[in-house]
Amino acid sequence: MRIVLVHPAGSNWIKGKKDLAAVANRMAPIGLLSIAAFLEQGGHEVFVHDCLGPHAPHEAEKNIKIIESHDPDLVGFSATTSGFLDGYRLASLIKKKRPGIVVVFGGVHISALGGVLLENYPDIDYLSMGEGEVTIGELADGHDPQSIPGLVRKEGGRVVANPPRGQIADLDTLPFPAYEKLAGFPGGYNLPLFSYIKAPGATMITSRGCPYQCSYCDRSVFRRGFRYNSSRYIYEHMKDLRFRFGVRHVNIYDDLFTLNRRRIEELCGMLASGPLGMNFNCAVRVGYADDDLLRMLKAAGCLMVSVGIESADEGILARHKSGVTLAEVRDTVERIKRQGLRVKGLFMMGLPGETEESIRKTSDFVISLGLDDQNMAKFTPFPGAPIWSAIEEEGMLENDWQQMNCLNFVFVPKAIESRERLDRLYNQHVKRFYSSPAWRRKFMFRLWQHRHSLLYLLKHLPSFARARKNFEPDS
Repeated sequence: MRIVLVHPAGSNWIKGKKDLAAVANRMAPIGLLSIAAFLEQGGHEVFVHDCLGPHAPHEAEKNIKIIESHDPDLVGFSATTSGFLDGYRLASLIKKKRPGIVVVFGGVHISALGGVLLENYPDIDYLSMGEGEVTIGELADGHDPQSIPGLVRKEGGRVVANPPRGQIADLDTLPFPAYEKLAGFPGGYNLPLFSYIKAPGATMITSRGCPYQCSYCDRSVFRRGFRYNSSRYIYEHMKDLRFRFGVRHVNIYDDLFTLNRRRIEELCGMLASGPLGMNFNCAVRVGYADDDLLRMLKAAGCLMVSVGIESADEGILARHKSGVTLAEVRDTVERIKRQGLRVKGLFMMGLPGETEESIRKTSDFVISLGLDDQNMAKFTPFPGAPIWSAIEEEGMLENDWQQMNCLNFVFVPKAIESRERLDRLYNQHVKRFYSSPAWRRKFMFRLWQHRHSLLYLLKHLPSFARARKNFEPDS
């Protein structure tokens, strides 16, 4: 079967502003690439079209022409909440021109909402719930749709959900993602500026699932549990990126990369004894980053470690990210810095229960930590997250899927007077962090290390200048 897998562009920036997100950070759609590799291994002819890719057109009709040029029998869309409607517009255009093409949607938004999407969006033939590799593979192989676990379908005018599909127990049985199917990879897929010192970069995911239950996190696809690739698989994956594609830096986007200590010890040993000439970034959990672990990561080529902190308000932490204390956060950050690793703090503004006082407290705490970088996300309630069911009791929600991308405030907590006020507080914090003397001294000291980022910044200076204006505090 001829298959095209599509990553829709969606709305990935601030409402009313030109979409600049891909200029700052263009990530390969790893989930689609994993499905593509699995399908190709099964004998299918597979193409991937990334509507956020470096060579993709902006106009829907031009994207449709690219998809049609491959003469597909099946078109699959992987959709986030913000990308779903854009993907559906493409699907409707495809169905209008070629009604016989099978259209399948999968991804986190689909797994969270399920059959209601088939009821309201008639140009979709099937939904793939949860992990998509085997489900899409069986559909492409011609199995009876009634017999395929994980598939949601239409039958006699009604929506029918087949039994759920079991999770893939051994992730090492999956082939490496098909990066080669992305036009412009790796040079056209850029990591966040100043998060690397070698170029080009790429992204990896080496585990699925998370045993923790943060209020804001959607686990609809991989659910709780924790499954992972072996250390040997990860090493060979990194080796493939290095020597087949020339990749020099990898961002590992696992939720809990270091949860299984043994595999990290083995992987770090492999990278230390058989270096690949590349760096990597990863994340650790607060309270689970002892000195031995950090030394191993450093010796293996780790450059920067991310730490999920979210807030400096203990009440908000207890409610939304249990098991994390501010004392442990400070200790973990200090340990990381002592081992010569860079540290990036991950925060979230606008959670239920947020107040202006808690925002100021968090901003002060961020500055006091002496971080190398930060990511302050705008809290976005997603349909599959535990907090979703009661979100309208917590404040004002604008249920606009296209804005649900952690870059827009679609939710305003009760104690904050307006969205405009929340945006103002957010912008003030972002400017405060990057204007702080300590951060600027650190940045100036590393200018030569960041020459690749600086050259990229200069090349796209007009776009970054426009983006900067979004973080200027209102007068």
